[in-house]
Amino acid sequence: MRRFIPFLLTLTVLMWAAVAQAQDLAVRDEDDSLYSFWEDAASRAEERIDAAEDLSTEDLETLRQRLSTFRGEFDLARQANSARIATIRSQINALGPVPESGEESAEISATRADLDQQFEDLQAPILAADVAFRRADGLINEIDAIVRERDTRRLLSLGPSPLNPKTWPIAFADSERILRDLANDLASITDERNQENFQNKLPLVLLLLAISLTLIVRGRLWAGIAVNYMRRFGGRGSGVWSFLVSLLRIFLPLAGIYIFSHAILLTGVFDDTFEKLISLMPVLGFLLLGFRWLAERLFAREEEDALICLTQEGRRAGRFYMLILSLLFVARGVIAVLFDLEQAAPETLAITAFPVVVLFGVVLFFLGLLLRKYDIVDVEEGEDHAQKPGVGRVVRFFGTVLIAVSLLAPVMAAIGYSEAGNAMLYPTILSLLVLGLVMVLQRFAADVYGLIVGQGVEARDSLIAIFAGFLLVMTSIPLLALIWGARVTDLTELWGRFLAGFEIGGTRISPSDFLTFAIVFVLGYTITRLLQSTLRVNVLPKTRLDIGGQNALISGIGYVGIFLAALIAVTVAGVDLSAFAIVAGALSVGIGFGLQTIVSNFVSGIILLVERPISEGDWIEVGGQMGVVKHISVRSTRIETFDRTDVIVPNSDLIAGTVTNYTRGNTIGRLIVKVGVAYGTDTKRVDRILREIANAQPMVLNNPPPNVVFMGFGADSLDFEIRAILRDVNWILSVQNDINHEIAARFTEEGIEIPFAQRDVWLRNPEVLQTNTSESD
Repeated sequence: MRRFIPFLLTLTVLMWAAVAQAQDLAVRDEDDSLYSFWEDAASRAEERIDAAEDLSTEDLETLRQRLSTFRGEFDLARQANSARIATIRSQINALGPVPESGEESAEISATRADLDQQFEDLQAPILAADVAFRRADGLINEIDAIVRERDTRRLLSLGPSPLNPKTWPIAFADSERILRDLANDLASITDERNQENFQNKLPLVLLLLAISLTLIVRGRLWAGIAVNYMRRFGGRGSGVWSFLVSLLRIFLPLAGIYIFSHAILLTGVFDDTFEKLISLMPVLGFLLLGFRWLAERLFAREEEDALICLTQEGRRAGRFYMLILSLLFVARGVIAVLFDLEQAAPETLAITAFPVVVLFGVVLFFLGLLLRKYDIVDVEEGEDHAQKPGVGRVVRFFGTVLIAVSLLAPVMAAIGYSEAGNAMLYPTILSLLVLGLVMVLQRFAADVYGLIVGQGVEARDSLIAIFAGFLLVMTSIPLLALIWGARVTDLTELWGRFLAGFEIGGTRISPSDFLTFAIVFVLGYTITRLLQSTLRVNVLPKTRLDIGGQNALISGIGYVGIFLAALIAVTVAGVDLSAFAIVAGALSVGIGFGLQTIVSNFVSGIILLVERPISEGDWIEVGGQMGVVKHISVRSTRIETFDRTDVIVPNSDLIAGTVTNYTRGNTIGRLIVKVGVAYGTDTKRVDRILREIANAQPMVLNNPPPNVVFMGFGADSLDFEIRAILRDVNWILSVQNDINHEIAARFTEEGIEIPFAQRDVWLRNPEVLQTNTSESD
């Protein structure tokens, strides 16, 4: 049995080794096949790029997608065995450099050679993957350059001018052909086969038409009823319910339009061209309803609901301009689809689309003028709309942009640069729609937050609303980039580079590292705060440690916990701090010279927390300021004076300066009350009365007992002092007030006079004053 166990162990090790070797060979074979396939694919891609003039843009995009797939595989291969390589590198570093004499033990030399060989073997596939990655990346860059050059040429190409009379006959003949084809398609409806199919499906078609018309006609009413029912389950938040009403008023009619188009297509009596146009009805309906919905939200009828606050006439005009824009978009879409299906000539498209572009320009011009009046006072109502200055500047800026585009786009289309004009006109309109949608969604997010927390409309100015707006703007940036001509591949390329991170000092930092750092640090910070709260509430009050010591301990745990949380977060995120050694050295020099005051206060704060010459709750006097210590931080200390004002004192002043602490260690303090009596008063009786008054005070300690001192003979009185030790010096003013009142009452009762200063005035030359008075008379 004893011999059988080692045999089993040896057999197990050999089996694991065989499996690992088989897996290694399989991976190596897979890599070899990948690289051999890549060589063929790369060679063919280079040939196609060299003959790019014969390829369409779609073919180039397909080729780029294939190359991007290869590049992703090679990028993953470059990161393979990174942990193993790091281990071998650390082992090589542990061996140190080869001695200058070249003599070292045979065992170390063999280990060094073995590690070097392993390192080379692991680096070989990584280098091969890096070479392939760079080749694929270069080919992708070449394709991107070709596509961008084509787009530039297309935008700057001079096409047929709609104002050139030579193009009109071509456009008229082409338009006549298109209309004739449409007429022929309509004539095919009367075919017997189409009529037979129509009759077979007539009941279903009629049912769908009835449902669609009902949704289109009654959808808005049903939306209001449904949301009014849901409103009973909520409290404040009319903005949320109005938003839901507006959405339902779009989606219900839109569903009706979709069912209507489906019912028409179900008849099967139309040809391909009309089927394409009918299939386009839901999209066109969405444009019409979407424009109307956005106009109702931006230029709402009620002033408090309007996002772009103008006068009532201005908001009505804004809704009208948005309606015209939607109709023009529908007309432009129908023309584009119809002429694309009928393969119309460029002259026909230019002449037909030019009136639409001109109308777009007119509407945008007046809409721009309207937006320029964003913060104008409503003279009739006599009140200002109280718009935010930042929002007003942005809206007026876009109004100026609309005016400029409305003038340039028709001019460029008239000259013949229709592609450039379209690239300026339509992206501008779509960008404004996207930004308007961002404003609507930001208002909705604020209303939802107000409904949840019960703030209602007041939540629209909260920090959550601003943060939601920021997130929506950041989310809309890729959409705006696509609108202005960016390709999806450009965005994915940029996103990939963003995920790859950036390199500082040989250390690569990626967004995942930032996310890991943030999560770990927040977790550590939360644990630190929970520990502080537990110590403050449950543990330290049960100890004999004073309040100052408790606060110092809690503060120290907080600083140490935050430091450890940051250190652990950096370590878990995999950031190599050695790469920042040079930067840290430069910062230390800067801190030493430029931030020496801050560093001095920081060190003084640590001394205050450790040594505790003052603690929170102490009554101190420093720099002519007297008050109670409320909070000690690592930079400064906050003192609340008896006037209820806060004084921020740098910690270095508390360490290097002179500080009077009236309650350090205990609250016992001495009270001195001075009083004077008239000459001739029995001093022994005064001494006895003052002692009785002092002993009668509950805050005065009996050990040591209060003392009365006859201080001497003053200019106007016999001076006495009551010197007593109080059990709590914080009551010194109250005790002094009570003693003074008692002294006044007892002295009046005993007939003891408290004198006041009296002076005799002697005139040295009264005769001169009398002479001057006589002369003036």
